[in-house]
Amino acid sequence: MAVGVQFTRPENNGRYDVFHTNCPAREMVDHVTSRWGIWVLISLQTNDLRFFELRDGIQGISEKMLSQTLRGLVDDGLIWRRVEPTTPPQVTYGLTEFGRDVGEPLADLFGRITTRLAARLEV
Repeated sequence: MAVGVQFTRPENNGRYDVFHTNCPAREMVDHVTSRWGIWVLISLQTNDLRFFELRDGIQGISEKMLSQTLRGLVDDGLIWRRVEPTTPPQVTYGLTEFGRDVGEPLADLFGRITTRLAARLEV
């Protein structure tokens, strides 16, 4: 019985078994869907932002959690990081093509939720 989309291991057709705990795609999904990963990807949809702009724009995130989230998303290839050689260094983040591909449906989901929530609250 097949339920949903089934993936095979990388040895078989180059796809991943997302239900296996050691699957690299699963780790990336965990980064994207983490408490803060979604907000970072949505925040970067319209502009490249510096660290402090992300920190100030995503209310409730600590600098430590923002740093960890950014590091994971950079390692996954979803966002890029550029350091300007100034004192102190200016660090800017933006979406890669892959990050934009992943972030667009998240922003759409957020838009759908807020639209429906607003309509519910008006009733």
